[in-house]
Amino acid sequence: MRSSLTWITGFTCMFAVVATGCSAPGGSTPAHASYVADYAPYVSATDASATDSAGSPAAYNLAFVISGGSGCTPKWNGTEAIADSAVKSRISRLKQDGATVRVSFGGASGKELAATCDSASALAAAYAEALDAAGSTQADFDVEGDELTDSGSVALRSKAIARLQKNRPGVRVSFTLPVMPSGLDADGLALLESANTYDVQVSTVNLMTMNYGESYSGDMGDYALTSAQGAHAQLKRVFELSDAGAWRGMALTSMIGVNDVAGETFTLSDAAQVRKFAGQKEIAWVSMWSASRDRRCGEGDSVSDGAATDCSGVKQSPGAFAQAFAG
Repeated sequence: MRSSLTWITGFTCMFAVVATGCSAPGGSTPAHASYVADYAPYVSATDASATDSAGSPAAYNLAFVISGGSGCTPKWNGTEAIADSAVKSRISRLKQDGATVRVSFGGASGKELAATCDSASALAAAYAEALDAAGSTQADFDVEGDELTDSGSVALRSKAIARLQKNRPGVRVSFTLPVMPSGLDADGLALLESANTYDVQVSTVNLMTMNYGESYSGDMGDYALTSAQGAHAQLKRVFELSDAGAWRGMALTSMIGVNDVAGETFTLSDAAQVRKFAGQKEIAWVSMWSASRDRRCGEGDSVSDGAATDCSGVKQSPGAFAQAFAG
């Protein structure tokens, strides 16, 4: 059975219905020109930033839940207990203006749970524990690096997510994957095919439009759009979707400012370009890595490999990228 790629923000409809249009709450069909994609930045689950709420996010991606060591114990950033009271208080504050939270599992660092849990049932239980701690029904799986190429952990993750959704039908799943201007690579496509194999119900495929490589020295906004267009054709094929369904099942995440690859800088005008494109195509949500970087660097800010961890590296006012993405 093919997984369903379900448009979950703004309006909701299953992919089989998307081809003929879907209705907004109240029964009206959304007007193309008035569509606004949700803004949902990545934020630290443990450390607050002054720019977290800039742009009035509709949702927050909580980064990241990984293994607390060699076992199957989920922890925030691999260090904080999943039921930590300070983290719970932080999540409550993020939600207080009506935003939802999406728990993001994985990321580029630490030990991913699918690599340390020894069974699908144990992995599903770890996912459920983290969702319960955050009071969330939205799970994001950021899979990259070695974990993306490990077919064993890919299959185990798919089995565990399918089990989680069987036990909790309301859980909505997104996969966050690296992308190139040509689209998803073979490993990313294999992960989505694995989700199909095990009947994972996928809500969104979130493309990390960043860090393409030193040979890509052009405009980062143009690359983001080209990457989306390349992946669009792939999502249509993998999930057997209409044009509209594939766009509505897509999200876009950019690394603001100076990226980790020399020569790649994502500007405020690039953010506005992505925002406009998302509205035209009715993309599910737009995001950035990360809210804590949405400010100008000052003296003493930490910099690693050319990209600062807590500021953008470009001239801007605090929260300017959030405002550009939120529109």
